[in-house]
Amino acid sequence: MPSLNVSFTDEELEGVRAAAAAEGKSLKQYLHDLGIREMQRKQFVAGATEWAERLRGEFDEAFPDEVPPAERGDGAAAA
Repeated sequence: MPSLNVSFTDEELEGVRAAAAAEGKSLKQYLHDLGIREMQRKQFVAGATEWAERLRGEFDEAFPDEVPPAERGDGAAAA
């Protein structure tokens, strides 16, 4: 398996070490798990987005007066 060198400032490394210690993990294990968690988060977000897009038509039919803020034209925020 290839080796990877990652650089941190002293302050960043202190924070990462503290986070690893808080989870009871070595720095190496913490960084490994962090990468895996990020991949899983991205997969979850992609799945949730796909699910929401599939339901968009059904929602629009059920609530025809609801217009997403980005499409209102006046910049109003959702209530």
